[in-house]
Amino acid sequence: MLTTSISDFRKDIKKYLDNVTQNFETLIINRGKDSGVVVISLEEYNSLNATQHELSSKTNESRLDSAIEKLKSGSSFQQELIIE
Repeated sequence: MLTTSISDFRKDIKKYLDNVTQNFETLIINRGKDSGVVVISLEEYNSLNATQHELSSKTNESRLDSAIEKLKSGSSFQQELIIE
């Protein structure tokens, strides 16, 4: 996680944004007492939204928990995809 002030961010905006996008860094820009902005990559944002959606219902959450347990216990299996 990177932290910077707004003035330092302005000076090196390209460097900071490159770190966020290329290295999956989270950037916190301090804007004074108890105020700030968080910058994440679009890929990270989309991933967080997908996770939120997957966990938004108890049914989905139960299915994911069940799948994780199967993987941990070794009772899962791998199957080839059929490509037509």
